[in-house]
Amino acid sequence: MPNQPTKRKTETPDDVVARIRFAFDTLRIPKARQRFDEILAAPKQDLTRIEWLHEILDLQVRSRIESRIERRIRESKLPERKTLAAFDFDFQSKLDKDLVLELGTLAFLDQGRNLLLAGWSGTGKSHIAMAIALSACAANRRVRYTTNADMLTTLNASLAADTLPKTVKRYTLPELLLIDEVGLEQVERRIANRAGLMQKVLIPRHNERRSTIITSNIPWKEWGDYLGDQLGAAAILDRLIHHSHVIVIEGPSWREHEHKQDVETARRRSGRRKRAKKKPAKDET
Repeated sequence: MPNQPTKRKTETPDDVVARIRFAFDTLRIPKARQRFDEILAAPKQDLTRIEWLHEILDLQVRSRIESRIERRIRESKLPERKTLAAFDFDFQSKLDKDLVLELGTLAFLDQGRNLLLAGWSGTGKSHIAMAIALSACAANRRVRYTTNADMLTTLNASLAADTLPKTVKRYTLPELLLIDEVGLEQVERRIANRAGLMQKVLIPRHNERRSTIITSNIPWKEWGDYLGDQLGAAAILDRLIHHSHVIVIEGPSWREHEHKQDVETARRRSGRRKRAKKKPAKDET
C-alpha cells in the first residue's frame, strides 16, 4: 500500500482525489474506489452530494453482502441450494402453502420455535427445509446442515476420542440447525447410544431457544423403536413438539412422479423411432 499523501496547506483537486483513494485502500473497500473512479471519469451532474456518496458506497455494500451470504452458505454445509419459489405447491396440493411461506420469513427463528417435517421419501421435506435454511443464510444467520446419520456418526466418534463436548458445539451453537433424513439410513441404528447423543444436541438447543428443523422419514410414534430408547425418544420429542410447527406431508412422491415422466418420455421416443423405421420411403421420380 502506498504511503499516505502529504496534506498541503493549499490542496488541488488532484491532491484531494489522491487522499480519497488512499482512504479507500486503507479501509480495504476496492469496490467503492472502483465506483469512485468511474464517477470521476463520467460525472453525473444531477446527483446531490448524498446521492453521489451513495453511488460510491452502494457497489461496495452489495459486494460485501454477497460475500457474506456466500460465506454463510459455505459454512452451513448445505448440499443443495433449494428455494421455496422452485417448490411445486400444486403437486403437493394438501400442503399448507401459506404456513410454509410464513416459515420462509424466518419469524420462527426469532421466536425460538422449531420446524418438524415428516412424510414419505420424495414428498419434498428436505426441499422445504433446505430452502428455509438457505433463506436464513441470506439473512446472515448462522446455519448448520447435517443428516442425522452423519451427526450421530460424528458424535459417536468424538465420544471414543474424548472430544464430545467440543464436537457437540458444532450443532448446539448455530442459530438454526437442520437435521435431515431421520430414519432414512440404517447406519444410525448401529450406534448404541443414539438417543443419548441426540439429547446432547437437542436439549441444550431447547434450553437456549435455538431453532431446529428436523425432517423425518418415520412417524413420531416410531422414534422410540428407531432410537432404541422409548424414554429417551419421549424426552426428545416432548421438547421438540412443545414449541414447534409440525408439518406432515401426506402427498405423492415427486421423485416417483419424475421417474414415471421419464419412463413415459422414453416410451414415446421409442415409439416414434419405430414408426419412422416402418414408414416407406417416397418413390423417386
